[in-house]
Amino acid sequence: MAAVPDTPEPEIVDLWQVRAADLEELLEQEIREWRDELEWDFHPSADLVRRFLEARALSGYVLDAAGEKLGYCYFVCEDSKGVIGNLYIQKAHRTHENEALLLDAVVGRLLRAHHVRRIESQLMLAGLPDARPLPLPRYARAYPRNFMLADPAGANNLPPRGFEKLVFEKWTERRQDDAAHLIAAAYRSHIDSEINDQYRSAAGARRFLYNIIQYPGCGTFFAPASWVALARDTGRLVAMVLSSIVAEGTGHITQVCVAPALKGHGVGYEIMRRSMCSMAEAGCRRVSLTVTAANENAVRLYERIGFATRRRFPALVWEGF
Repeated sequence: MAAVPDTPEPEIVDLWQVRAADLEELLEQEIREWRDELEWDFHPSADLVRRFLEARALSGYVLDAAGEKLGYCYFVCEDSKGVIGNLYIQKAHRTHENEALLLDAVVGRLLRAHHVRRIESQLMLAGLPDARPLPLPRYARAYPRNFMLADPAGANNLPPRGFEKLVFEKWTERRQDDAAHLIAAAYRSHIDSEINDQYRSAAGARRFLYNIIQYPGCGTFFAPASWVALARDTGRLVAMVLSSIVAEGTGHITQVCVAPALKGHGVGYEIMRRSMCSMAEAGCRRVSLTVTAANENAVRLYERIGFATRRRFPALVWEGF
């Protein structure tokens, strides 16, 4: 955490009292930091924040110090779940205490919404909780995640793997329902289904797929670098990789999924290799992904094909309250 300059004691202000112009300087700082730290173009997400602020349709809080906006955090509700969409604090003021002020306010607000039974967040630019207590610690869990980067051109030097019983094809939208069932099967009892409960059912996975394909939070969906593997005899979907473009020259792997019976047989390696080669062919100079640090097999695979961890960030979950 950075040293904090002399600043009046910050207070929590409801986002509904703030206009987009009030957060303009803060959003510009966030755009620069996403570019510098993650090589990611945050402009589309910042534009959504501005639009919802102007419509008085964004729930959350601002950290305000005598009129200076030090940070903000917003959330949305999906049925019985609250999702903390972002928490950002200026680098010069990013302390455990300031992060806790915003997080406490948002978690407390969601707890007062009686229909909310679970809270999730993945906070890319927040600090890891380490030993400090989280709000409502009895029900809170923290999962460190790795943000990893690679040069996709390196995949051209990786040896291809052949599979007699599999066919590899580019993604098409008609695979979406099969993909939802594959996600639910692949993540059953997996640590990532503890982080994202949409992985626990085909219906939830359909919502997840719709979000990553239709919305800019994970960039612009990029079908040319999205691949599927099919069983040659039945045509059944057994593996997939979905990709997006998050900045000029930067791709992002949004989902990698392999049927349980095929894990550990090199299918994940081959489908990732194909996606990275496709990104290199499209002119990408970098490709990123995120992975739960405790998923050691996946981390080792990604390192083997050229990825290195750029930073760690927390996924936080509250459940059972």
